[in-house]
Amino acid sequence: MLLFCFILPLAFSELKVGFYESSCPEAESIVQKVVQKRFNRDKSITAALLRMHFHDCAVRGCDASILINSTKENTAEKDSGANDSVRGYNLIDEVKERLEATCPSTVSCADIITLATRDSVGLSGGPKYIVPTGRRDGLVSNINDVNIPGPNNPVSVISQFFNSKGLTTQEMVTLFGGHTVGVAHCKFFFNRISQGKPDPTMDPAFNAKLVKLCNSGNDPSAFLDQNTSFLVDNEFYKQILVNKGVLQIDQQLALDPTTKGFVLGFASNGDQFRNSFARAMIKMGNIEVLVGNEGEIRNKCWAFNNRR
Repeated sequence: MLLFCFILPLAFSELKVGFYESSCPEAESIVQKVVQKRFNRDKSITAALLRMHFHDCAVRGCDASILINSTKENTAEKDSGANDSVRGYNLIDEVKERLEATCPSTVSCADIITLATRDSVGLSGGPKYIVPTGRRDGLVSNINDVNIPGPNNPVSVISQFFNSKGLTTQEMVTLFGGHTVGVAHCKFFFNRISQGKPDPTMDPAFNAKLVKLCNSGNDPSAFLDQNTSFLVDNEFYKQILVNKGVLQIDQQLALDPTTKGFVLGFASNGDQFRNSFARAMIKMGNIEVLVGNEGEIRNKCWAFNNRR
């Protein structure tokens, strides 16, 4: 298995690989063991962590603000509609509890999310890559800060959002490759499969399959990659090229002239996707990070230190 290690831009220099080598040498090993244990019984944890990591970084930067519980005084990011389906919080809590027992007040929750996601990607057959650490945890988590575009927004809107976070359109398409292990509930794509006027950009047989699924119960979910649903590979791109994208945005990536070329490239070259995915995940994990004396190292990932 290849191990990806890239030279990071100077702007990321305050984070470093092996940040906890002296202060908590077992840190990354503890994270890996907890993730491995969960993955062994629930391979869907990779999709959960990828979603959590992105939804954290996309709001106030990668500062673990998504983990904070709401209080009487404040409704936190976690309770935003965009974060309804985010899960995996208990895994992060388990890692934090073990780290606090070994190295109290040392390892940030933001780094735990980043490391856990990296480890789960590797376990799912994706690239094994090295991430710098040294993030600090944020001191703010407010529902009003959550403004993540939904799956029915056009490519232009979503691309503009990614660009505002310092990510290129190619990196956006790369990160959407994480949908190779994701699912979507029927409520997020039912508008595309209504029997009265189905979306003409969806394969008719696939449409019929999804109609049957969505009529079978209480908002069931569909795999976004119908072939290798628990592997981080380039199959997602192959499927959207033959009009089998579940979400509207997924399908539009293969149709929009600004993104189709990237989709074609990744669909035809699995190694190119793996390499690009590793790079994009490292870059995403460095969005607006807090370092040095900024923020804090939470004792509990779900509460600010001064509000426990």
